[in-house]
Amino acid sequence: MKTKKTVTHPLIASAALTALLLAAMPGWAASDPAMNPPAAGDPSANDALFKRLDANHDGFVSRDEASKQPRFMEAFKEADGNRDDRLSRDEFIKAHSIYDRQRAASFAKDSLVTAKVKAALVKDPVVSAIDVSVETTYGEVLLSGFVDNAQQAQRAREIAARVEGVKKVHDNIVVKG
Repeated sequence: MKTKKTVTHPLIASAALTALLLAAMPGWAASDPAMNPPAAGDPSANDALFKRLDANHDGFVSRDEASKQPRFMEAFKEADGNRDDRLSRDEFIKAHSIYDRQRAASFAKDSLVTAKVKAALVKDPVVSAIDVSVETTYGEVLLSGFVDNAQQAQRAREIAARVEGVKKVHDNIVVKG
């Protein structure tokens, strides 16, 4: 007879649930155009993005043109093999692949940060973790929800700011009443 395994540690369960919920939220990535570019493995999608960024139609994507794609410059620098401050189509495909890997890594890091913040809120006796929502994008945490008093809102900000990986805390918490 098989027995069901149960989660005995509520913090782990809460963190895991938060990470799963974030991963399942399709609107999160769609809200940021930079998070939803064409897939790197699709040659026609790469070509479409290349053509869109190549504003002067010279067959290259310059540093200035690439800067129009948010968070793309690190990949640009790495893929610009001949250091001429412009990407050929082949260099652009490499840059786009690097960019996709960076985005995937960022999403995983953000999910972990969100889970850590939520777990810290669960442990806190002042703030109700149920009342405060946490979202993380590129290390920036957005807190939202409704709390009973200003002390709880301040405490939620302090908790989030202390979590490793948090670069900045944005507060949309509303005090009831």
